Amino acid sequence: MMEIKGRILVVDDYVLNRMQLKRALETQGHTVALAEDGRQALEMLNAGDYDLVLLDILMPEIDGFEVLTRLKNDPARRDLPVIVISALDEMENVVRCIGMGAEDFLPKPFDPLLLRARIGACLEKKRLRDQEVEYLQQVARVTAAAAAMEAGDFTPDSLDDVAARPDELGQLGRVFQRMAQEVVAREQALKQQVHDLRIQVDEARKASQVAEITESDYFQQLQSRVGDLRKILDT
Repeated sequence: MMEIKGRILVVDDYVLNRMQLKRALETQGHTVALAEDGRQALEMLNAGDYDLVLLDILMPEIDGFEVLTRLKNDPARRDLPVIVISALDEMENVVRCIGMGAEDFLPKPFDPLLLRARIGACLEKKRLRDQEVEYLQQVARVTAAAAAMEAGDFTPDSLDDVAARPDELGQLGRVFQRMAQEVVAREQALKQQVHDLRIQVDEARKASQVAEITESDYFQQLQSRVGDLRKILDT
């Protein structure tokens, strides 16, 4: 299976740890950004998108606990995976972080194989979660399209990206689009028929009104007088 590459934020106040992780991660093909403390990490998280955070626990000012708390309280970032960086003698802190929502931990010093495995597992989990979120969002779009169809304001091209999927949801999107196009075509044909029928009714009404006038006694008398006047003029 192809190894997933990601954009990773490394947060550690110790410069040698940051550089060691950066070299190891870039060797594995990841894109790496560095933060030297919790405050800078939060600023970078607000400004950019990341697939994973490697987070040191013990840092000045804003520590790893506070960073983790703010991430998990943010609806937009609560699903961003976090791996805690910790020495083995800090296991109590690691357990606390896992309880707060961290995905895993990396012991210091770093083992390259363990680093690759832990990061690979987290990125795969995030990929599956992103797919799930996208799937649910597109299911919601199909549901909204059904409501729009009922309201009469559905546009078939609004489901183009759903219909492009190769799975069952994509098939549903394509079927829905085809049905919608058929319904729209039938409605347009019906509207044209109604329009044509109205014209015919109007013409029939006008013809009836003309007939009522021309067949009346008064109109017949007028025609007779016109005929008499023509005879006079011709003589």
